[in-house]
Parts: sequence; structure tokens; C-alpha cells
Amino acid sequence: MDTNELAPLKLCIVGILVSTWVMRGLSATDSLNIEPTPPRPRKTCNESHLQWEVEDCGEDFKQRMAHIDRQNYCNLTYFISEYHFFTLCTEMKSQIFNCYWPNPLVERYIIHIHKHFFSNCTIDEVVWRDPPDNTLILLILVPVFLTLAMIAVVVWCSKRGDILA
Repeated sequence: MDTNELAPLKLCIVGILVSTWVMRGLSATDSLNIEPTPPRPRKTCNESHLQWEVEDCGEDFKQRMAHIDRQNYCNLTYFISEYHFFTLCTEMKSQIFNCYWPNPLVERYIIHIHKHFFSNCTIDEVVWRDPPDNTLILLILVPVFLTLAMIAVVVWCSKRGDILA
């Protein structure tokens, strides 16, 4: 007897075993507690302590930024790790004092840091221009002709349905 002939039978047996294994945990005799669980009381955010700790994060950031040349303040590649540690510090301090992150207090301090270090990092406004006419015509006509070609193929195939069936 060929082993491929028994493949559907083996597959059915495996399917039955798996479904009984899964259904074993979903017995109707089990008691199901459908009572809503009360929400856990959330501790309040201690903003006064958070303010002190976030300022410590800022002082650490200022010390780290002192090692970077002022000319490189606008190039993120020079200070990305310092900024990453500053962000992690504010996030951890927020969690320690049961505050969500970023909260308005932390956001204000981050904006203060940005104004202090990155106020001169404005980028020039990007002026958007249309592509050259040849490119624009190509970008418009290619999808139009592809759409017409697809419609033609569908109509042609529907007329030849007796041959393709």
C-alpha cells in the first residue's frame, strides 16, 4: 500500500486529536467567572519630586553636551546617544513617580532643553517644484495606458470565454 494513500487518514486523525486537546480546556462544566474585575487603584503622580528628578536628567544632559562642539549641535549624529540617555532618564523618572510619559511637566522641560541647545537649528523651508514636463507626462500617461490595456484584456477574455473554459 502506498504511504500517500494514508495521508488524508493521518491528517484527519491528527486534526481530531488537536481539536480534542484544544477543547479539553473549554469544557462547559467549568465555572466561568464573568464578573468584571475592579480597576486597580492608580497611585497619583508626584509632580514635585518628578520636577527635581527631571532637572537632574537635564543637568546630566548638559554635562554630556558640554563635550560636543557647539557647531555640531544641529547635527543629530553627534549627540544622538546623549539625547537618547536624556529621554530614557525622563521616562524612567516618570515611571518611578507614577506619572505617564511624556506628561506636560516633562514636555515643558524637554522644550526648555530644546530652546537652550537647538534654537539655532532651523532648517530652510523646502520648496516643492513640479517635475519636468517630460517626466510629468510619462507619470500620467503610463497608468492611463495600463488601465486601458487591462480593460481591453478583460473585454477580450470575456468574449473568448467559450474557448478558455
